[in-house]
Amino acid sequence: MARIVALAANWWNLFVRLADPDQHREPITSRPLLLQAIGRQTQHAGQTTITITSPHGEHHRARRAFLRIAGFFARLRQTAELTDLDRWCPILSYA
Repeated sequence: MARIVALAANWWNLFVRLADPDQHREPITSRPLLLQAIGRQTQHAGQTTITITSPHGEHHRARRAFLRIAGFFARLRQTAELTDLDRWCPILSYA
C-alpha cells in the first residue's frame, strides 16, 4: 500500500510541476486548489470540449495552471509519431 501511495504522490508532483514548473508545491496545498473543480465534457460538430469550473476562492490561479497544462498537452500531441520513450523526454524536462 505504501508503494501505491508513493506512486500516486509522484504522479501528483509531476502533474503540479506541469502546472507551475518554476515552483515546488506541496500536495497538502495544491490538491484543494486543483482538485476542487467540476469538469463537463460536451460534443458538438465532431469536436469534444472539456469545460472546467472551479468553486475555489483562488480559481484564477487554478485557471492559469489548467491553461498551462492544456498548452503543454497540445504541444505534446504534435509528437504523436514518437515512441513512448522519446515522448517522456519533453515531459520530464518541462516538469
